[in-house]
Amino acid sequence: MEAASPGKSPAAQEEARRRSDDDVIGRIRAARRRLAADGPPLVRSAGDFERVSLPVVDGDVLRDLLLAENPATVIEIGLAYGSSALAIAEALAAAGPDQARHLIIDAYQEHFHGAGWAVIAGAGLTGLCSLVAERSQIALPRLVGEGFAADAAFVDGSHIFHNVFVDLFYLRELVRPGGLVILDDCSYPSVATAARYFEVNAGWQPEPTARPTRLRAFRLPATRAEPSFTSFRPFGLDSTG
Repeated sequence: MEAASPGKSPAAQEEARRRSDDDVIGRIRAARRRLAADGPPLVRSAGDFERVSLPVVDGDVLRDLLLAENPATVIEIGLAYGSSALAIAEALAAAGPDQARHLIIDAYQEHFHGAGWAVIAGAGLTGLCSLVAERSQIALPRLVGEGFAADAAFVDGSHIFHNVFVDLFYLRELVRPGGLVILDDCSYPSVATAARYFEVNAGWQPEPTARPTRLRAFRLPATRAEPSFTSFRPFGLDSTG
């Protein structure tokens, strides 16, 4: 985002800011197109990019869900090849806050040959995006202690049940009341079961999407409150709640 110039009129400053934002959005969209068409230069194994990365149509859903929030800060767990990160960055750039922040947590970029961060850097987004190269289950509680706050979060990291559950537990503290938590890969019972606890016992409400998607989004309650242990309900996927 371009800083205002004190020598320009307010209208000229606004026009310069708009053009700067348009340039950023254009770079992001071009990077998304290139990544989808060509893939990264290096992959872990044949077919890995197609298997791991968020498809373009789901990236558009992610972008639109976030853009509707007019977000200033988004936490992403899991960078991989960078397709979801670009979609999130597009939403932040389109929303236009001067102090937008996209915090990405991924301890395993070296396994992906640094491809995700390379696509972020190639799109000129290192001022918007920052990478915490640490396991989310370690980094998130530290962020809570630091008083960090976000408008929304996207979760596509470890698919092991207890890791997903811990991620969601801390995101419940980090994402503002009424904010969004969006998950990929809820087709995995381990991921879906972790999310189900917060839906059944913590008041998370499914957020509708404008088109079919493999993503699932949840709206956090408008006020942050702890449920009583006496109100606990079983939360397995076969549970009716």
